[in-house]
Order: sequence, then structure tokens, then C-alpha cells
Amino acid sequence: MDPAAVGNGLARLRLHTVICSTRPGRVGEPIANWFHAAAQAHNRFDARLVDLAALNLPIYDEPRHPRLAQYEHEHTRRWSASVAAADAFVFVTPEYNYGPPPALLNALNYVYNEWNYKPAGFVSYGGMSGGIRAVLAGKMTLNTLKMVPILEGVAIPMVAQHVANGIFTPNEIMQSSAKVMLDELFRWTAALKPLRSEQAAESAR
Repeated sequence: MDPAAVGNGLARLRLHTVICSTRPGRVGEPIANWFHAAAQAHNRFDARLVDLAALNLPIYDEPRHPRLAQYEHEHTRRWSASVAAADAFVFVTPEYNYGPPPALLNALNYVYNEWNYKPAGFVSYGGMSGGIRAVLAGKMTLNTLKMVPILEGVAIPMVAQHVANGIFTPNEIMQSSAKVMLDELFRWTAALKPLRSEQAAESAR
């Protein structure tokens, strides 16, 4: 455990690693399992794994704007609580037609205030591009949600070469990229904490 983090009260900042693909046979799950284990070994976050397939959100069906946080449906309230509980996110995402998967965009659009002032990184995967075009498109949505998408990330090109029997095997570059991203994500998570605390205090008034 990092003594400085404990001293600053930052040891329990929560990181949610989100599996963004929901299709049968997805490779996102073993990749997310690997990154989640890396986040646990990094030991500076309270690391949790979130699966959009298990959440099974319908296409956005709330009658009121998410900024109002007046949710009518239980699935929205559950998702709101999950997002609100996290201080930072890593989205494990494929690239669909140069963009993020619909399940990720739908989940992002369901709530608003719960995302504000939280940093996010990406672990992307695909063919030659490694999913980076999905990341670029996704970052525009994150900016609109008042999130801070960080520069550092993990790109996995030719992903099929790294998955066998349901196990993802990263190379040295992927492993080092994960460490660099987690270090930077922790810095941003800690730096943005006062803004999140201020927002929570204003909401409670």
C-alpha cells in the first residue's frame, strides 16, 4: 500500500473497469478480467468489475432528462448507484464501424451528474487499429458528460492473436501501458476529488 495515498485518504478511491461489449462470444470479458487483475495488483484503487451485459439496460427509456436524476425505472436507479459509487472508470471496448459499441453509448447516456468530474481511461481492442477510433469517438461523449478522458491507454491490435481458450495473454507493451495508465488515472482521480466532493455537497443542499 502506498503510504502517501493512505496519509492523504486516497487509498479507497474506487475504480470501475467496465466490460462494454455485450455480444455472445465476446473477447472483451477475458481482456477485462486481465485488466481488472492488473488494477488490483496496482493496489492504489478499490478495483471493481462491471459488466454491461449483466446489467442488461434497455435502450434509453426514461421520460425525463438524466440531468434531473428523476428516474422512474429500477434498472436506471441501479445503474445510477453503480456510476455514482465510482471515482474513476476504465472502459474495455471494441470498435464497431469506427465507433464505440451501442451498449456503451446507451449506458453513458442513461445518467449525467453521476459521471461528472471523474477521469476515465480506455482499454481498446480490434484489428489493425486496436480499437483507437472507437476511443476517439467515445472521448467526445465523455467530454460532454464533464468527464476527463486521459491520454494514456491500452490498445490491443489483432486481438484474436492474444486470446485462446477464454484467456487473454498480453504482451510486454500492453502490460507496461496498463501500469502507466493506472498511475496517471490515479493522479487525475485524486486531483478531481475536491470537485466531486463540492458537487455532492451542492446536491445535498
